[in-house]
Amino acid sequence: MSPTHSRRRAPRRVVIAALTTAAALATAGALVAADPAQADPSAKQSPTKDLQLLAINDFHGNLEPPAGSSGRVTELQPDGTTANIDAGGVEYLANSLRTARKGHDRSLTVAAGDLVGASPLLSGLFHDEPTVEAMNKLGLDVTGVGNHEFDEGKDELLRLQNGGCHPVDGCYTKGRKFKGADYPILSANVTNEKTGKPLLKPYTVQNVKGAKVGFIGVTLKGTPDVVTAEGVKGLKFLDEAETINKYTKELQKQGVHAIVALVHEGGFPASSAYNHDCDAGGSTGLSGPIVDIAKKVSPEVDALVTGHTHNAYVCTIPDPAGHPRLVTSAASFGRLYTELNMQYDPRTDDIVRATVKGSNRVVDRTQAKAADMTKLLDEWQTLAAPVADKPIGYITKDITRNGAVESPLGDLIADAQLAHAKSLDSSAVLALMNPGGIRTDLVHAASGNEGDGVVTYGEGFAVQPFANTVNLKDLTGAQLVTVLKQQVSGSNTAAPKYLQISDGLTYTLDLTKTGADRVVTDSIRLNGKPIAPSATYRVAMNSFLAGGGDGFTELANGTNQLVGSDDLAALVDYLTASSSAATPYAPTAADRITVVR
Repeated sequence: MSPTHSRRRAPRRVVIAALTTAAALATAGALVAADPAQADPSAKQSPTKDLQLLAINDFHGNLEPPAGSSGRVTELQPDGTTANIDAGGVEYLANSLRTARKGHDRSLTVAAGDLVGASPLLSGLFHDEPTVEAMNKLGLDVTGVGNHEFDEGKDELLRLQNGGCHPVDGCYTKGRKFKGADYPILSANVTNEKTGKPLLKPYTVQNVKGAKVGFIGVTLKGTPDVVTAEGVKGLKFLDEAETINKYTKELQKQGVHAIVALVHEGGFPASSAYNHDCDAGGSTGLSGPIVDIAKKVSPEVDALVTGHTHNAYVCTIPDPAGHPRLVTSAASFGRLYTELNMQYDPRTDDIVRATVKGSNRVVDRTQAKAADMTKLLDEWQTLAAPVADKPIGYITKDITRNGAVESPLGDLIADAQLAHAKSLDSSAVLALMNPGGIRTDLVHAASGNEGDGVVTYGEGFAVQPFANTVNLKDLTGAQLVTVLKQQVSGSNTAAPKYLQISDGLTYTLDLTKTGADRVVTDSIRLNGKPIAPSATYRVAMNSFLAGGGDGFTELANGTNQLVGSDDLAALVDYLTASSSAATPYAPTAADRITVVR
């Protein structure tokens, strides 16, 4: 999951006994979707109206400023070098959006899904009610649905939209019932298998001072591949472009011609810098699923606001008529927002495509905080503190998830799951962890009053928020080899997903080769010994992988399954047992996988 986010969360049932402007205005090079076919020679004389769209995506409940690399963006400097800028936090996001709206009579704030799910403890502990309340306060007008909105299943998604107390944990404060989202959550391509009807509204029309804009929201068709089966039970996910085109026609019949698609699917830009010129040299520097989708979406759609890959881009991709159209994404975690400015023509009730300009802007932390957001966070932090602040271990320095193939944090988590597996069954010999399930770094610097080097429960929760169980299965050696090769073949050919592996398992990854051959079979060793194809190995993995998630279908064929505790508990137990204030845990060298380039 890049961040593929191919993770999902089952409900975490936690009983809490104590519960009773400088950088913000930095821009990418503004891009204009010039469309000669829509340009009106009399436009200068026409009574067009200014229209502004502000867009975010993949917020994932990051109410507090994200830590480590998750809380920074890369900015390209005039001399060609890059600089990192601390960014994100809903107090700053709210202030950024409110500042951006000044001087714009017609402004709409939109999102492209994954506002919730895989969230840090402050939101995730309360089933993301705090994030919905924050989005209500900052003035979100509409969002599409993402795959992570299904982490706790369709009924929980409906509760987030419609309100009501959690069916298990109830209401979190006396006399205060959760009201749900003030904004519509759109799910045009998510339908009931029996009735064929969309789970939620497929589109909405926002009328802002005479400018009528239709929004259609879709999530990736492959959501069932990256969410637990229980999370999407009874639902069908339809083709993104076909669905957008269907409802575009329906909107047009209603006289709505200004149309924007909110698409929870994304791409991969040529540069990680948020202000990289995507269209430099005359060609789109963007690859990935969103490119094909954009090329199929009706020319009547004026822009695509996208997400899912956690990347930042403002790119021009030709529509089916060959006319340029902007496709945007604002990275993730509220570190950026996209500003789109355009002209709306009331004579045609349409957006003048030639006027559409877009830029990504940084949510920097040098600006003032929004006071209402600070108050909201204080309320939820007070409720969360008894759980969040509990120390669970000690570390010598940052333990990151960064790494093209293997990461120190991936090693730690795999080792923790193997240790938990061994406590259940002494025959367990290795553990596998999908990288998309590792949501942020463990940072050495204190996040509160705990002191540097202390890992709190809240920080551990932010790393593994899904409440997957640690499952044990028997795999033959041949099956294990197949699993490792599935990292770079099948559905993972274009975007490999490198499993994080426990201590004792080693192999060579030869990137000069293609497909499954990139995993060198003869190099695979367990505790120094070659894998025997006919031998049986007891393997630990999280419940998502055990179900064949992320394209690891061979794992679903394992036998003799044993279900253990949740993966966060395994991490907590391991860190507690493996570290102390006097002897903190030191990150691994992340050298279990030898990479040949």
